[in-house]
Amino acid sequence: MKINFDSKFFQKIKADKKIISKYFSSALKDFGIASKNNYPEVIFNFSYSALLKTGITLIAYHGQRIKSRKGHHIKILEKLSQILDDKNIEIIGDKMRKKRNLDLYEGGIMISKKEMGYYFDFIKAVIHKADKYLKSQKSLF
Repeated sequence: MKINFDSKFFQKIKADKKIISKYFSSALKDFGIASKNNYPEVIFNFSYSALLKTGITLIAYHGQRIKSRKGHHIKILEKLSQILDDKNIEIIGDKMRKKRNLDLYEGGIMISKKEMGYYFDFIKAVIHKADKYLKSQKSLF
């Protein structure tokens, strides 16, 4: 499947195995922090960060880097969804993005343990799917 990257949001880069591994390790580190915490807000923030970093990893695998500009998180989630062929990544990721924005810019939100468990399990599955995707790509791994 051919993925198109809009030059308004993305720029071409040379990405090798070392860079891809560094990005993915950062995503796994954030997810590890989330998995070892008991506060739903901390779990939420680090899980969301891991989701974005997983997207950045796969975007880099495709020789692109996201530009920091208004709407770039939406574009990361959109491309991650396209690369892994899973529309739920864009839908659920966008719900998380909106919650994070409310928390950051509107004075905070409450995340229930049940809700956080759902997000956490979903992101765990996305990371697993991304790992399988990267390992199946013979050109780098």
